[in-house]
Amino acid sequence: MDIHSKEYKKKLRDSLLQEWPYAAHWVDSAIKTAYSIFKSWRKNYVKGERKRRRPTAKRLFTRAKQTLIRLEGEKLRVTVKPDEYVYLDLSKRYFPLPGEVSSAGLGEPIITPEKVHLPVHYGDDAQGGKPGVAWDFNLLSLDGYSPETGWVRIDTSKLASVHTSSFEKRRSVQRRASHSKKARRVLSKYSKRERNRARKHQLEIARVIQSLCGSVGLEELKKQGMYTRSRIWNRRISRSDWRSITRILEGRMGEARVEELDPYGSSSYCSRCGWENRDLNGADVFVCGGCGLRINRQLNAAINLYMRLTFGYTTNWEDGKKRVELRMEGAPQRDWWDRVVLPSLLGGCVLTGAERKTPNELVRELHEVVKPKLHYAYDRHADAYLCIPT
Repeated sequence: MDIHSKEYKKKLRDSLLQEWPYAAHWVDSAIKTAYSIFKSWRKNYVKGERKRRRPTAKRLFTRAKQTLIRLEGEKLRVTVKPDEYVYLDLSKRYFPLPGEVSSAGLGEPIITPEKVHLPVHYGDDAQGGKPGVAWDFNLLSLDGYSPETGWVRIDTSKLASVHTSSFEKRRSVQRRASHSKKARRVLSKYSKRERNRARKHQLEIARVIQSLCGSVGLEELKKQGMYTRSRIWNRRISRSDWRSITRILEGRMGEARVEELDPYGSSSYCSRCGWENRDLNGADVFVCGGCGLRINRQLNAAINLYMRLTFGYTTNWEDGKKRVELRMEGAPQRDWWDRVVLPSLLGGCVLTGAERKTPNELVRELHEVVKPKLHYAYDRHADAYLCIPT
């Protein structure tokens, strides 16, 4: 029998409802959650990112269906049995409650022994007029761009140092952990401390991004395809927190306002004309052989991601090589860049088309002039990420 057929699901539901003392909707929720887990596992297994092993839920949780919950003022009523309810106090929340329980308002809460995760959906008006910003993930910084904000940089070197220092501490204990209970306890303590400290930085970085953006475009990076033969490089990649920050933003802003973008070519394509530079070799400055643009490499990647977020894109294969094309209509890409991007970087300056009068005339190139308009870094006195002068 096909496990996706209605007959199988009905038979499974009837078998679980035998001698079930609680509301039947809890069984429906469990079946829905189980199918969702299997669907996610199969999707990743086809991509080669999961082993052929049965997926299991490692933590105890339950999802309450919308038919089981109801808002009553500042309290959330959860049906346990017919005519028996549990009330959750929401008076100390830090977010506004929607007017109804629906897919457009209050979603299905996830209940664990320690917490209740309550998804709240807001409309587009909840953005408060904030612009959409695309972000380029790097090992020591996050670089964002939109014409409204300009170039925004968040220094994540402090977050990276948390993992580096913890790695050195764990390595000194790890050799003795296999035959010493005390060493295993110390190793567990160091690992938990690292997770807590890194989580604090991740939440602060997500707070900064959320305060700047109405919608967010992020690179859909996959660590599996970034590993090389370099042990040092692989350690840096494995310790990166890109996915954790993405999940926090999806939880806070909703998946509708967080879009993951194809990162292919974001650093190697010229954001002004689309020419591809295949010889970057880790250079900090992107040099275009098509239009002559010289710009910070990470800023160039953020602009490319912003255009993909705004205009959309298609993925094509040419002669066995991947190519990402923008869906721009109307003005050519170069004209749009000169009219929109350049003034946002230089504070209103535009290209004049003037030529150099003498070979010795002092000329400052774009990568030397442009600096981040907003630069955030960790302040240990405030224990937060604050905007610093650039």
